[in-house]
Amino acid sequence: MAQFDMPLTDLERYAPEVDEPGDFDEFWSATLAEARTFDQAPTVERIDVGLTEVVVDDVTFPGFGGHPIKAWLTRPAHADGDLPVVVEYEGYGGGRGLPHEKIHWAAAGYAHLRMDTRGQASGHGAGGATPDPVGSGPASPGYLTRGILDPHDHYYRRVFTDAVRAVDAVRRVPGLDPERVAVAGGSQGGGISLAVAGLVPDVVAAMPDVPFLTHYRRAVAITDALPYGEITKYLSVHRGPEVEAQVWRTFSYLDGVSFARRARAAALFSVALMDIVCPPSTVYAAFNGWALGQAEPVEKEIDVYPYNNHEGGGDYRFPRKLAWLGKII
Repeated sequence: MAQFDMPLTDLERYAPEVDEPGDFDEFWSATLAEARTFDQAPTVERIDVGLTEVVVDDVTFPGFGGHPIKAWLTRPAHADGDLPVVVEYEGYGGGRGLPHEKIHWAAAGYAHLRMDTRGQASGHGAGGATPDPVGSGPASPGYLTRGILDPHDHYYRRVFTDAVRAVDAVRRVPGLDPERVAVAGGSQGGGISLAVAGLVPDVVAAMPDVPFLTHYRRAVAITDALPYGEITKYLSVHRGPEVEAQVWRTFSYLDGVSFARRARAAALFSVALMDIVCPPSTVYAAFNGWALGQAEPVEKEIDVYPYNNHEGGGDYRFPRKLAWLGKII
């Protein structure tokens, strides 16, 4: 795949206006206030996975609607004092997997919460354990079009709320530092981390890699790749200006660009210039808009992979993120 989007010099200046409803903040404040009425403390159950230097807890916490959301919490076995926390969100179709799969953050001295994504976990990886008990109207295969005609019904309203509640949950676990919480993820997980950074003003850092769920209109206009292609497919079947207007209204409440503008945390992004799944201009739209509404400048960096598709930096990312986060947290 060749570079197909704007030249890098143009990407670095790309700051589009996106549709943003006047009640965006009220919509999300009300959504989170309702979710937080389910105020049960997370359950934290230690499990034995045969490791000696890392301990693993099976965590359940209330998400959107009070629905139980699963996560793995790993941390150093011999930690002294309250640990900084990395809350990580999964890529599209993935789940929390197996408890021993991701222990590198714990090996580096952090607590690490790996959140399951409701209703997913059957597309790749080693599965998950969190259903989505909420239905939707007609939808194309995948998740982007579930509840597409009303932002209150949309699947990602539930997922973003779950993700915020994951941060709430780790702040109630003994041995974790509630003031040193970072969020991270790749692709869908990167898009979820954008939302959380915009909705939880006191997370200290965000590390979105090749983020999905941002600048939807641009993505649909320039790529046929899935998952954005799910929107194209839906609109090709459910035709007409009224349906189209409803669809874009729904996504205006879910756009990573709007969340990015509200963020206050330091940020380390990555982008791949041959990425047809999450096109570079959609990533730069969020990066260039990061924390624009804040009075004080916020530290932000973006790592560019010129010759990569959606794999981006892959496993090269961890040493980079570890070094960067060590300066922030």
